Amino acid sequence: MNTQHKILRLGHQGDGVADGPLFAPRTLPDEVVSGAVQGNQLTDIRIDIPSPDRVAPPCRHYRSCGGCQLQHASDQFVAEWKQQMVVSALSAQGLSAQMLPIAISAPRSRRRATLSVRRTKKGALAGFHARASDVITQIPDCQLLDPALLDGLPVAEALAILGGSRKGELSVTVTVTDSGLDVAVTGGKSLDGPLRAALAQAGDAHKLARLAWDSETIVLRAPPAQTFGNARVVPPPGAFLQATPQGEAVLLEMVQDITKDAASIADLFAGCGTFALPLAQNARVHAVEGDAEMVAALDRGWRRAQGLKQVTTETRDLFRRPLMRDELARFDAVVLDPPRAGAEAQVAELTRSQVACIAYVSCNPVTFARDAARLAAAGYRLGQLRVVDQFRWSTHIELIAAFSLLDRA
Repeated sequence: MNTQHKILRLGHQGDGVADGPLFAPRTLPDEVVSGAVQGNQLTDIRIDIPSPDRVAPPCRHYRSCGGCQLQHASDQFVAEWKQQMVVSALSAQGLSAQMLPIAISAPRSRRRATLSVRRTKKGALAGFHARASDVITQIPDCQLLDPALLDGLPVAEALAILGGSRKGELSVTVTVTDSGLDVAVTGGKSLDGPLRAALAQAGDAHKLARLAWDSETIVLRAPPAQTFGNARVVPPPGAFLQATPQGEAVLLEMVQDITKDAASIADLFAGCGTFALPLAQNARVHAVEGDAEMVAALDRGWRRAQGLKQVTTETRDLFRRPLMRDELARFDAVVLDPPRAGAEAQVAELTRSQVACIAYVSCNPVTFARDAARLAAAGYRLGQLRVVDQFRWSTHIELIAAFSLLDRA
């Protein structure tokens, strides 16, 4: 039996929320909808009274694909919603910030994506999962991915035919580089001689820059380098990279502005050097990262670059072994770019330090607000904050914020 409901707000996962609460995917605040109640979900939803913020989805795959959650909403609505999610997270901690305009990456600009791939009776399927499902939706006209990245779809299918199992999925991470596609595969068959030879032939046939199978490089036609400032870095297979060039540029510009007066900077959770290497044009940098292969890639990039100041590196688990107060004493500024869990242990040490300024890059407003509250209690002022929407049409929210140490005298 279908019943009618008014959507009150949008939840953290992008679903509309009605009284109950009942969750209604792909609905918007103030819409009146009808649907069947199953537990706390509305299904078979019909929009009776649409929101003025409702738009026609720009991608023909949106109805069946789960890669995006908010294509049915106007760009202005999504931007305001993401800004408000950050404001609300800060408000819950008694904080506020100077909110700068949101930076939104363009359609078809994602340069890295992990595809789900499965063998079938007739070949293979590569794409993204349908919403709340293990069904794979093919996405040949995806409006999110760089057109060069879409060239990886037939590559992923070919690799699944060679080394996939019909009982499971491959995860195929495809990254656009200056020298071609960089492809890293996990979840496939164990390597043996015949599979290795077949994969090598496929990598050459598709002119891949690199093909890695369970972290082992099978094909390397050309170094799949990324440019960070004056340096070129070859990340290890499947390594973290900012999702879009535009998003990375906005983050870097603000990191550079926040730390512009620093002669010595600690870049914590440094990855392959997205911030550390450009910052080394003007300051000494100590880059700390838990993944040894990414640290090695960063170091090689620095050593081969021209005109950079000293960059030292350290492989260290900052969750278990944060930089301590005495170690932080030699730095004028700190850059933090932790994963979704935030940087709780490292922030605890920062609160005991005298580091003058902190550039905090976050992909989770809730853990960011938690860490920000701890810094604020220790005498740091939260200044400018910018939301950076690299994951267009999704509920994912990234931000960068500036913290400065107040005069404690």
